[in-house]
Amino acid sequence: EDPSLERHFRGHRDAVTSVDFSLNKKQLASGSMDSCLMIWNMRPQMRAYRFVGHKDAVMCVQFSPSGHLVASGSRDKTVRLWVPSVKGESTVFKAHTATVRSVHFSSDGQSLVTASDDKTVKVWTVHRQKFLFSLSQHINWVRCARFSPDGRLIVSASDDKTVKLWDKTSRECIHSFCEHGGFVNHVDFHPSGTCIAAAGTDNTVKVWDVRMNRLLQHYQGNAVVNSLSFHPSGNYLVTASNDSTLKILDLLEGRLLYTLHGHQGPATCVAFSRAGDFFASGGSDEQVMVWKTNFDAADYGEVLKTQKSGTSVDGTHHSLVEMDCGVHLKKTKTQDFGRNHEQQEDNSLANTLEHIMGQLDVLTQTVSILEQRLTLTEDKLKECLENQQKIIQNKAN
Repeated sequence: EDPSLERHFRGHRDAVTSVDFSLNKKQLASGSMDSCLMIWNMRPQMRAYRFVGHKDAVMCVQFSPSGHLVASGSRDKTVRLWVPSVKGESTVFKAHTATVRSVHFSSDGQSLVTASDDKTVKVWTVHRQKFLFSLSQHINWVRCARFSPDGRLIVSASDDKTVKLWDKTSRECIHSFCEHGGFVNHVDFHPSGTCIAAAGTDNTVKVWDVRMNRLLQHYQGNAVVNSLSFHPSGNYLVTASNDSTLKILDLLEGRLLYTLHGHQGPATCVAFSRAGDFFASGGSDEQVMVWKTNFDAADYGEVLKTQKSGTSVDGTHHSLVEMDCGVHLKKTKTQDFGRNHEQQEDNSLANTLEHIMGQLDVLTQTVSILEQRLTLTEDKLKECLENQQKIIQNKAN
């Protein structure tokens, strides 16, 4: 089954800037240029909460890992921590000297990393919002900062066209990725913590290995990419672009799977739920949409099989999907029943060819990655030999 639109939330009065699911998927938070934070209830007939407090546009929102708090950053230079209940109480702290573009909790929920137009990335304790330290090597606005899943690294993306990788303990920049041809709007860690993906105004999504600091994948689009989110299985990536589309990329096969049309105007933000069975998107059209993932459940374990059999939230399924690169083999088998015989033969031939092409792509990619690794090994070997020779010479002297 293709991804399908599950819910539609209207209530913001300006462009939506950020979306995030709570742990249990019962709530969805969104921030907007209208200075409000909305908490939407996924269960039907449950009302939404509108939280007012920020004096200017809300640029980013995120639920804490437990779901008991929501952090928001704003153009009013502050960060707020909200309790997502009817009262909507919040504590506020002056975090930066300019717009706060990004807030992110560490996976243990103890720390918060913020990024700002003041060109810095800051780390705070969640308890009492105590400032810990600043990372300041970017030379332009910092759009996004994220902790690695194990909390040891921080990655940041900036209008200085770089993505920087930091060591949280030493507070040093370990590496700068400079391959982007434009501003870098968004960056995030792969669930395994071994890769990062970054989205840019040069219409690309790039995936890097942070152990070798090398580019693994490069996806060229036709429009500025504003946001991205990894599926919890680590096999897929969803992106939101200025051409109003959401795109699902298959990272294992290195290709585009779906293009989803739902927003009228730029799609500004996108996020998978913690289990990966839903994803949400927001746009300049003031709308928040929730999509049912519907990928093959076998791809991400038993967890979702039970959830997939549940009923849809409000029974509506507007399928807004167009296939970009044809369909998986798995998918076409089920779709072909009940058609006439000749058509089936044509289809199966086309599918087989497509599958072969897909596998060729994967092979090509694998070969290029292997080549890169070989070069790396050769370089290391050369280095070792040179060092050995130096040692021998030193001894001889």
